Amino acid sequence: MLTLTTLASGSSGNAALVSEGGTHILIDAGISARRITTALKALGVAPADLAAVLITHEHSDHISGLATLSRQLPTPVYASYGTAGTLVGKLPALEGRLFGFTPGESFQIGPLTVETFATPHDTAQSNGYAVSAGGRKAAVVTDLGHVTEAVQRGIAGAHLLVAETNHDIEWLQSGPYPYFLKERVLGDYGHLSNEAGAELVCEAAEDQARTLVLAHLSKENDTPQRAYDTVRLALERRGAVIGSDVRLDVAPRSEKGPTYIV
Repeated sequence: MLTLTTLASGSSGNAALVSEGGTHILIDAGISARRITTALKALGVAPADLAAVLITHEHSDHISGLATLSRQLPTPVYASYGTAGTLVGKLPALEGRLFGFTPGESFQIGPLTVETFATPHDTAQSNGYAVSAGGRKAAVVTDLGHVTEAVQRGIAGAHLLVAETNHDIEWLQSGPYPYFLKERVLGDYGHLSNEAGAELVCEAAEDQARTLVLAHLSKENDTPQRAYDTVRLALERRGAVIGSDVRLDVAPRSEKGPTYIV
C-alpha cells in the first residue's frame, strides 16, 4: 500500500514521507533532524528504517536538516548530479553514500520505482520526483517557475499529486517583498502562483489524479484558504466535484499532514 505524508511544507521547510510496506523514503529534509525524527516516530517509522533521502535541490528550506540527519543515520541520499555537486563540500558526512542522477532517469529503492524529472528553478539542477508501487503513483512537484513538458511527463499517470501554489500574484506584487525578490518569485525560475498551480492540478485531475495536495505556500503572499479557493474554482469550472471526484487539501506549513493512501 503506497502512502504519502507531508511533514512540513512552505518557505520555512519541506519534507515528505513516501512508504510502501516497510520501505520508507524521505523527499527533502528541510526541517530540523529533530522534527523529522519526531514526525517519523509519530507515524510509527523508526528513523533508522529510512531507505533513502531524496533531495529536490540545495535551497535551505529543503536541506536544513540533512547535515544532522546524515550524521545520525547511515541513510543513502539521492540528488541530481548538479545538486549533489553543491552538497559534497557542505556535508562531509555524505561521503560514500551520495548518489547522483540525471533528471529524467529512474531507479529502484526496494519495491519503489522513483522517476525523476527536471524542474525550472534558480538552483544548480533542481528536479521533482514521482514514486510508484503496486500500480499506484504519487508525484511531488514544487519550486518551479513554470510548467514544462518534462514536468507534465513526470506527473503523468499520478494518482496523487503534491503541487505548488506558492503565491497570489496581486498580493505578491503589492506586498512587502523588495523588487528583486518579487521579480525572482514571479520569474520563469521562481515559484508557481495559485493560478498556475491550479492549471497543473486541473491537468492532473483530468488525467487520473484523485488526491490533490497544495504545497509550498508563501507565508507572506498567500493563505491556505486563498490557494484552496483558487484551485477549487478552477476544478469546478472543469466539472470536477470536490469531495466526490477529487480530494483537495492544503499541506500544513509546519506540521505533518494526513497520511494519504495513494
